[in-house]
Amino acid sequence: MTTAPAPVTVSASAPVAGLVPATGGGLPVGRIGADAGRDAVIAHLREGARLIRRSDIQMVHAAGLGHIGGEFSITDVLATLYLHVMKVSPDQVADPERDRLILSKGHAAGALYTTLAAAGFIPPDQLATFMQPMSMLNGHPDRKKIAAVEANTGPLGHGLPIAVGTAIAAKLDGSPRRTFVLLGDGELQEGSNWEAMMTASQYGLANLTAVVDRNRLQQGARVVDTNDLEPLADKLRAFGWEVVEVDGHDHGALLDVFAAVPAASGKPTFVIAHTFKGYPISFMRDNVAWHHKVPSAEQVALALAELETS
Repeated sequence: MTTAPAPVTVSASAPVAGLVPATGGGLPVGRIGADAGRDAVIAHLREGARLIRRSDIQMVHAAGLGHIGGEFSITDVLATLYLHVMKVSPDQVADPERDRLILSKGHAAGALYTTLAAAGFIPPDQLATFMQPMSMLNGHPDRKKIAAVEANTGPLGHGLPIAVGTAIAAKLDGSPRRTFVLLGDGELQEGSNWEAMMTASQYGLANLTAVVDRNRLQQGARVVDTNDLEPLADKLRAFGWEVVEVDGHDHGALLDVFAAVPAASGKPTFVIAHTFKGYPISFMRDNVAWHHKVPSAEQVALALAELETS
């Protein structure tokens, strides 16, 4: 019987085969601190997101599977969190005081994997194994295969409840560690999320930040045509959350939003990140067909060319 590979932990102090600097056009780009200055941080995040998207589309094309549209819509959020905001690094994946991120929209695992590679948590050469038998890179994140993955996700509506439990544990420990959870907007049609929201408010989980990828598209349709969420901000406030709306592709705006959590009010924070599926690629942007579509070689070439000038 073949056993699953052990979780991979990459030490920040040890070189890993295949890692190349961002200036070489590859991964990883690594973390940047606030001491670099705001302009340098934004430039670093923008370049990191570009390289993550380059790797993602090539990985999905090679595998013949993936959810590239929804992966591109969350790339800027993931890059901002992993490359600057969150207090976690490759040598902290077992540190109980690390910040956590849970990708509730687990079908967008490709964006998480390429971001983790960019940040040095997994060797970039593993991206070539995406969706292959016994690969650590499943179609949905698996915490038993990757140490940096906090929770197995995929069935929608599970990530926020898990994040609430994680945030409660931190509060009981008297720890300042934060929990971030990234959801899809179609996913908010799941009732389990609203139960979790009530619990987060009840327990005053200021250490919890939920981010919804508000690209307004879900599998096969627009969210508004399936089960309209509006007025979303009003509903979230009624459930006891601080609510912030932001351009989910603006790294500077994202930095400002995340710098304001935990909220001074003591409430959990819900970030409505307005995004576009497939951003910034012209033939993918705001196109529902790219929820679960694999780009051809010609489309990969066009997308890579657009990423050079975006």
